[in-house]
Amino acid sequence: MSVLNQASPSTVLPAAAATPRPSACPGLLRIVAARDGGICRIKLPGGALSATQARAVADASTRHAAGVIELTNRANLQVRGVRNGHEAALNALLVEAGLGPTPAAVPLGHASAAANLALTSSADDVRNVMISPAAGRDPDALIDTTPLCAELLALLQSETRFAALSPKFALLLDGGERLARVDHPHDVWLAATQADDGVRFVFGLAGCPPVGRAATTGSTGSTGSASAQRTSRASHLPHANGTLALATVQPAQVAALVRALLHTFIDLASADATRMRHLLAAHSVDTLLEHAQRYVDFPLSRDASLADWQRSTPADAALRLGAHAQRIPGTWQVGGQPPLGRLDAAALHELATLAQRHGNGTLHVTPWQSVLLPDLATPVVPNVLAELNALGLACDPTQAIAHLIACAGSTGCAKSLADTKADALQLATRLSAGVDVHLSGCARSCAAAHCAPYTLLAAAPGTYDLYRRDGQAGFGQCVAHQLTIAQAADLLDQLARSYPDA
Repeated sequence: MSVLNQASPSTVLPAAAATPRPSACPGLLRIVAARDGGICRIKLPGGALSATQARAVADASTRHAAGVIELTNRANLQVRGVRNGHEAALNALLVEAGLGPTPAAVPLGHASAAANLALTSSADDVRNVMISPAAGRDPDALIDTTPLCAELLALLQSETRFAALSPKFALLLDGGERLARVDHPHDVWLAATQADDGVRFVFGLAGCPPVGRAATTGSTGSTGSASAQRTSRASHLPHANGTLALATVQPAQVAALVRALLHTFIDLASADATRMRHLLAAHSVDTLLEHAQRYVDFPLSRDASLADWQRSTPADAALRLGAHAQRIPGTWQVGGQPPLGRLDAAALHELATLAQRHGNGTLHVTPWQSVLLPDLATPVVPNVLAELNALGLACDPTQAIAHLIACAGSTGCAKSLADTKADALQLATRLSAGVDVHLSGCARSCAAAHCAPYTLLAAAPGTYDLYRRDGQAGFGQCVAHQLTIAQAADLLDQLARSYPDA
């Protein structure tokens, strides 16, 4: 290995290794208070959760919290309603189940228990790598990203200097799957592309892989419905205010590239810069690449030929629901979405049983707040679908509830102006199929990392302002004020007919 790969980090932030960045985000060990109790966030490697771990989460949430488990838009879990005084016991059960950072990521022998706790918490915080929930199984993928995901997670936890990264700092590793969430802005994104010498990874900063119209209007798999096509068209986004494609690297170079970019961020970021977009506001792309070059022995200069690069594989969120064939003939994945991304402990137990009885003993949480059971044999698919439906999960993309997301609302969050969960359930009974709507109790938009086609922003209990995405910053254009849920449903139906590509 070249000495360039072993370049020492700059001393611009000399205390970074010893001083984790403070955060108000929930974590495994950092339980954040909310109106309905504490919130404990469990980061899942690649969204994967073993049946044994699922049972551990369900049992821990019953014993030490309210028995409510949320699926997040980063393919993680949250235990809500953690009881006061039960935090340590909950943490212990989750760590024992293997749901914390890898033991090797936490150095031993530090001066105090507080120092060890801080290092454990920071090692947990940096585990932010998103891949497709169908990685390794998607028939259209260019590469299986699961080994690379594991390599990146190990890298993120291996250097204590990375404790300086915000818990929101995140990476996207896109293997070209059809089932892919490519509209969430990430600090670093890498997307597989077919090159003359095989599969390479295009990369960019502070945004999303550029997605062309052709990549979002393709067939919608086995659903084939007009509503699913609207969902696909609605996912069309540009690069979401980040960079376009900058250069390509070979798969074997991905970890080294990410390491170089992380050290570059820490070297150059000011104390109040938490995300890559903040660094780009202060430094040019070329400056960042030149700085990162000191850490690697392959070229990182910008490739002008990639200026028009776009992801060509059609991305179809509808594939998260129902039954779809996997890459290996005779195997299937079956997906369902709990209403508004929430499960109770009993339902999580049942999902674990289904995964063990019919699949490979693993559940895959998706960034659409749904769950996949992979590696099912053809004969068991109808039974698994029936059992998911019996648990109350939506398995059909034409179901309105599958197109709604909502924050915790006023029952769980003091900042929310409305009970968004209850209002969303009411909206689902009136809304036409295929209209994607985000209900947010305040302007922070905690439930959606992407810009939804339509957003209902709470103005008062049961009253919302309606926004339509139109390329403007934030939620888009405000098209109506002070709507009740019934009025919002009527107007959303009208807008969906008038603006089918919204």
